[in-house]
Amino acid sequence: MCGICGFTGPANGAALRRMTQAVVHRGPDDAGYWESPGISLGMRRLAIIDPQSGQQPVFNEDGSIAVIFNGEIYNHPELRARLETEGHRFSSHHSDTETLVHLYEAHGDDFLHHLNGMFAIALWDERRKKLLLARDRAGIKPLYFCRANGRLLFASEIKSLLAHPDTPRTPDYRALYHYFSFKNIPSPWSAFAGIEQLRPGERVIFEQGALRRDTWWSLRFNEDPQMDDATAAARIRELLEDSVRLRMRADFPFGAYLSGGLDSSSVVALMSRLGGQRVQTFSLVYEDDIPHKQADRDCARQVASLYGTDHHEHVLTAQDIVDNLDAVVDAFDEPFSGVTSTYFVTSLIARHVKVALSGDGADELFGSYLAHRLAQPLHHFPSLAEKLDTLTEAEWDLLRPYQDQPDYLRSLLKYGDEAARRASLTLWTDEGKRSLLSSKMLALCAGESSESLLRHIYDGCATPDPLNRALACDFATLLPDQVLAFVDRLSMAHSVEVRPPFLDYRLMEFAARLPGSMKIRTGRSKHILKEAVRDLLPDNIINRPKEGFVLPVDGWLRNALQPTLKATLTPERLALHGLLRPETVQQLMEEHVEGRANHGPRLWNLLMFQKWWERHAPLEKIME
Repeated sequence: MCGICGFTGPANGAALRRMTQAVVHRGPDDAGYWESPGISLGMRRLAIIDPQSGQQPVFNEDGSIAVIFNGEIYNHPELRARLETEGHRFSSHHSDTETLVHLYEAHGDDFLHHLNGMFAIALWDERRKKLLLARDRAGIKPLYFCRANGRLLFASEIKSLLAHPDTPRTPDYRALYHYFSFKNIPSPWSAFAGIEQLRPGERVIFEQGALRRDTWWSLRFNEDPQMDDATAAARIRELLEDSVRLRMRADFPFGAYLSGGLDSSSVVALMSRLGGQRVQTFSLVYEDDIPHKQADRDCARQVASLYGTDHHEHVLTAQDIVDNLDAVVDAFDEPFSGVTSTYFVTSLIARHVKVALSGDGADELFGSYLAHRLAQPLHHFPSLAEKLDTLTEAEWDLLRPYQDQPDYLRSLLKYGDEAARRASLTLWTDEGKRSLLSSKMLALCAGESSESLLRHIYDGCATPDPLNRALACDFATLLPDQVLAFVDRLSMAHSVEVRPPFLDYRLMEFAARLPGSMKIRTGRSKHILKEAVRDLLPDNIINRPKEGFVLPVDGWLRNALQPTLKATLTPERLALHGLLRPETVQQLMEEHVEGRANHGPRLWNLLMFQKWWERHAPLEKIME
């Protein structure tokens, strides 16, 4: 399903139709809306389960409860069977949406705890005149809302809200301040003042004109000291297999992303073992000779051959980026400079299947990124730094994989506590943004600190385990705001539904019980996950370093993308908003293009920001 939209307040079908039509670009599927004196609901469907009788909105028997939702409920057959034994009557053949109205009748607001799936839900209770909005546990599906002129507007996409005449188009400059550090707008903010995003596991209840928001689920890291490797690996394998099995439920053919890395390869292996049909797999490859990318291609082909998949490859060129840059920008509605390669591989997937499983979420559960690899060495280094010449083998293991880089560890420790060190790894630190942002922008954002956002998350994390604290930070920020954002936006742009088995709530909760030493052991990332899937994959796949579908923009910005870069980031075009210092931007471009420094990620960040601003003009300009 592609998206939901609607509002509470006086019924206005014309406005709702405009909101619904704003999602049409996602695919030529049926649109619909429903109105009562207090509520209007609309959606655009990518029908995967029960496409004949699962149209939305869906009602209970007397029409007093209505639901629209975006996503899939994987355990809906089991929920439906239980509800039928309790006397609930269903009108559809096997619609997962209809399960929601009856589950709400049975359990009230707590019905969400019974769901295994990915979802953004809007439920209207006519008797209580109550609207409930809810987002799934991991934040796989987006949900935005805005209060305007006595109404509560909500939608899966910002563009749907912007189609409503009451929605303000004023930029939220404090939210934009954080974009330049994180490469995305952190929730619950959006790029527009007044438009908010539900955080993962959050719900909003709008009743009698009052709005209440709370967290109905959160991931709590609480390590089990009695857990051993064999038990943990066996349970991970059991949960992952069942998660893959559930996510293969569909009324249409399905496939899988295959990067050649551990995560996607494990999913493909389990799909091949569990399914009764040949799995279709999809990889992104490159026309140019790019370091590490040939290894991705070779490993993906190796896994495809091992499991006899019907393998497809999308050959990407720098010109493809130039030609599709505006479409990628449009998919987000906000400035975003994270991974965008999903757009291109999904264009291939869309020609073959409507559903694709992915390996997303494994990094944030089991440890892979730089901040994860650094967590344990930085924690132990202060107590070991003065005796490096006499460390035991066990003590050296605590510093791996940075046991030979004490100066690097010292340089990071100088930043301060874990939040400050984490902030030092962002694209632009708070200090760095002082030379990037204009004086007026800095004045508007006085007191704002991206480091403080990270510190707030660390302060709320109860576990003392250094790696799990780093994972908790990413689970609250990077995963929902960037990784799942680009997966959802760029796949939905091609009407493809992506299902990530690693983000089954049972697997997430179990992983949170494991100590960090199981996840990264003596420098080996995802140690316990590798043990859980060891029999599925050859050693070179198990042990290869993390790569993924990451575009090689650094080199392209010096070559094929250079004309676009220079034409977009001119002083004249930067003056459209006045947020950035043109002299700083010019210096970054010159140093990068001439090869004197690598500013690729920062320039990509600025390029995508400028493109977004111009696509959403007219926006107010900051005047110096």
